[in-house]
Amino acid sequence: MNEPTGADGASYTRTAPAAAGSVDLHAHTTASDGARSPLETVTAAAGAGLAALAITDHDTVGGVAAAIAAAAAFGVRIVPGIELSVFDGDREVHLLGLHLDRLELIEDALADIRDARVARAVTIVGKLNALGVPVTVEAVLAEAAGGAVGRPHVARAIIAGGWARDQRDAFDRYLGAGRPANVEKRRLELAEGIRLVHEAGGIAVVAHPGPDGRREFVEPAVAMGLDGLEVRHPGHSAEDVRRIAALVRHFDLVPSGGSDWHGAATGPRVLGSQLVPPEWLALQDARVAARRAERVANA
Repeated sequence: MNEPTGADGASYTRTAPAAAGSVDLHAHTTASDGARSPLETVTAAAGAGLAALAITDHDTVGGVAAAIAAAAAFGVRIVPGIELSVFDGDREVHLLGLHLDRLELIEDALADIRDARVARAVTIVGKLNALGVPVTVEAVLAEAAGGAVGRPHVARAIIAGGWARDQRDAFDRYLGAGRPANVEKRRLELAEGIRLVHEAGGIAVVAHPGPDGRREFVEPAVAMGLDGLEVRHPGHSAEDVRRIAALVRHFDLVPSGGSDWHGAATGPRVLGSQLVPPEWLALQDARVAARRAERVANA
């Protein structure tokens, strides 16, 4: 069987170590639900031989400045980014905003979403308490350490208290969809998310579209202003990669890819595992430059 290829025809290898000069355009830090600080994340990127790394924390750009400051000593380019949870109808979609240059605009716009995350965590804790799991809001917020709080932080607090074995157990028993302590997120629509990313000077890329990455989803999203699709991701099958790459070519989108790193030292989600070629970053740079030139012309 031939090795699957990405949007530019480059070979795709999911488990090989990072090649010198490759990039990783999807990584999380302790600013959201990652296990490593921005400094630790940049250090790991340098150790993996990456030329560039996108910091894409959930619903916050709080880790970007620290990552940029740390990267100066390593020669790793930091792409300022974010991962937004948005909805397309009843389907939740994760939307990457990459190459942001107006961080304060997106932070201000997302302040109420972060507040809603805290309120959601409080409600989840109440449900857990009613189920006989005496976890506290304080314990959950301590796990978030000032970052955007989410269900993984609740899971960590549950595990620390001895009420679940691991993350999977916590989600299977309490926090996953349809489980007794699950609470839906505040909805941000896909079109609104794309608009926020554009207003912050970035490009909007659907993260890990997987089996849902099909024309019937992508075509309306392109009409909303979508810029790209994440082609390479640890959760994608070879067929997903081929199909999504074909959609990128058909709709003249930019390709992207990354490990979706949350701190793993081994396995498919280690930094650089997706061997994303620097040519993809160059395509994104060109799209960003064109949009910013248009912004200046229309000012």
